[in-house]
Amino acid sequence: MTLDKIVAITGKPGLYEIVSQTKGGLLVQSLIDKKRIPVNAMHNVSVLNDIAIYTYEDEIPLRNIFKIIGKKQNNTEALHHKESNDKLIAFFKEVLPDYDEERVYTSNIKKVVQWYNILASVKFDFSSIVEESDEEEE
Repeated sequence: MTLDKIVAITGKPGLYEIVSQTKGGLLVQSLIDKKRIPVNAMHNVSVLNDIAIYTYEDEIPLRNIFKIIGKKQNNTEALHHKESNDKLIAFFKEVLPDYDEERVYTSNIKKVVQWYNILASVKFDFSSIVEESDEEEE
C-alpha cells in the first residue's frame, strides 16, 4: 500500500484504497471496513500523495507530515481527532512548527490527524514514504 493509491472522497468518511480503474471511474475499498464502492466523475477524489500543507515559506507534502508524525508516534495512532482544538493545534505545532496559521484551519489539522490514525490502524509503514524533491512534483 502506497499513498498514491490512497484517496479521500468528499462526502464519504474515512480513506479508501484504489483497487482498480473502471470504464466510468474507480473501484475503491474502504480502509476501515473493507467495503468496495464505485467512484465516478461526479465524486471529488483527492489522492493523499498530492495534498500539501501551507507553511510560511512553502508547501509541505502531506506524506512528509505523515512521516514526521510516524516517527514521533512510533507508527502508532496519535491523539484522537476529536480532542480539543488547543490540543490539536499544540500537537500540530510540534510536528510542523512553521505551518501557516492563517491558511491552515483547525478543521484541516483534524483531517490530517484523522487520516494519520486511519493509516496507523491498518499498520501503514510510514518509514516507507519517500520524500520527493520539489522539481519532481512540479
